[in-house]
Amino acid sequence: MERIPVGVLGATGMVGQWFVRLLSGHPWFEITALAASARSVGKPYQEAATWVVPGEVPEEVAGLTVRPCKPDLPCRLVFSALPAEEAGPIEKAFARAGYIVSSNARAHRYDPDVPILVPEVNPGHLEVTRLQRKQRGWRGLIVTCPNCSTAQLVLALEPLRRAFGLAAINVVTLQALSGAGYPGVPAIEILDNVIPHIPGEEEKLEREPRKIWGELSPDGIAEVELPISAHCHRVATRDGHLEAVSVSLGRRATLEGILEALSSFSSLPQELELPSAPARPILVRTENDRPQPRLDREAGGGMSVVVGRVRECKVLGWKLEILGHNTVRGAAGGAILNAELLLAQGYL
Repeated sequence: MERIPVGVLGATGMVGQWFVRLLSGHPWFEITALAASARSVGKPYQEAATWVVPGEVPEEVAGLTVRPCKPDLPCRLVFSALPAEEAGPIEKAFARAGYIVSSNARAHRYDPDVPILVPEVNPGHLEVTRLQRKQRGWRGLIVTCPNCSTAQLVLALEPLRRAFGLAAINVVTLQALSGAGYPGVPAIEILDNVIPHIPGEEEKLEREPRKIWGELSPDGIAEVELPISAHCHRVATRDGHLEAVSVSLGRRATLEGILEALSSFSSLPQELELPSAPARPILVRTENDRPQPRLDREAGGGMSVVVGRVRECKVLGWKLEILGHNTVRGAAGGAILNAELLLAQGYL
């Protein structure tokens, strides 16, 4: 199979660097364009990017000249790691020009005709892009990833939703520093500390799952009615968000039934054997002290979520711990998996 040329928008930032790292050597995609802000344009990528992700700048892109974020790149598929305030108009310009945009930005997440895609959870929402093209009159399309914390939450709870239904969710997050980007949170604020507020995070966690689990309608995606309460905290770990979740199920469940639903879960990306799809999207740990960010964030190459401490809750019925790699499954890796699904389903 001849590899498809792709570009990365916002390639010099932390998430952009994760795109570059994960796309290096990808069996389906080949980076042919890297784009960023004016201060980086014209420089070799290795010089423009302050490299902060594991490993070295991939040799095959180190010398690529950084280009402006304009829809004249030598590719048809672009991955967007742009800041939200810039992503909106730029992503629209690319879609209007016929590009397929797989975005990590929040700019279009709540547009009814743009899916917030988690391929194991709502692959059918790709259908709404037909409405998107028709309504907006463009040849391209935009699909988005959810917020990093949302991505792991909906993936871990999807088997329970299918088996028992969901009636209410309470989630408390302990979110890694990398979620704030680079240079991120000042050391003086986070050392010896936990910050009990992350602007915009709780609102995303309380709304995005309702769209991801929503229904297709003639007007786009209709959000499902589901009460969700979120408390978000920034903690001094580098990568890996940990979530303490309590959930009320729609039907009676047993511990054995819940564990079986979680451990046996598989979905369309596994069936299609997409390159970035982990063989087991959910790993269940039985130890009392797992999952932990340092020990479990690399599960499935960072694309699996790890669940542990599943037990009864006297308030909502059941509770559990969920861990995911926020910059892989929760960001660049998730957007790459979305693009793989687009290709496998004939949208590319």
